[in-house]
Amino acid sequence: MTTASRLEIFGHVQGVGFRAFVQRQAKQHGLRGWVRNRHNGSVEALLIGEDAAIAAVQADCRLGPASAQVDRVDTFPAQDDGSKHFLERQTV
Repeated sequence: MTTASRLEIFGHVQGVGFRAFVQRQAKQHGLRGWVRNRHNGSVEALLIGEDAAIAAVQADCRLGPASAQVDRVDTFPAQDDGSKHFLERQTV
């Protein structure tokens, strides 16, 4: 079943390759959506795809790349925004 989930990842997650990490993991698991930095220092992602794939990427985000320090990941139900691929978006 295709679903969507929005993540907001807090900690030392900007300037450490976190967006590229999320993009690689999402593409590896066949997800659509996007990832972007937030002005508040967090990283936000929209994951669209199969439940198991979303759960796998959520677990990856709790660890992050080696140079990151993830303090917490907040997860919210979301709507499929029609994204065709997984992309990095501009900071908001």
